[in-house]
Amino acid sequence: MSKLRWRCRRGLLENDLFVERFFRRHEETITTGQAAGLQALMDLPDNDLLDLLLARKEPDGGLDTPDVREVLSLMRQPTARPLS
Repeated sequence: MSKLRWRCRRGLLENDLFVERFFRRHEETITTGQAAGLQALMDLPDNDLLDLLLARKEPDGGLDTPDVREVLSLMRQPTARPLS
């Protein structure tokens, strides 16, 4: 798992924030399919990844797979805010 986490380090802080939140929530339960989807996303340039994470665009072509869509869905989940 540490190799996957290291592979997910990004140049844009915004992407790193999404990735870190994903690992905080799901590191103990990542499936093989999710790891494959995450690897595919990490092959993207930073700006393309950010567009996907912010739902400015959706995966297309070879990137449009169930594994990628599942990981994107998990990464896009907002942070819960405490009630005041």
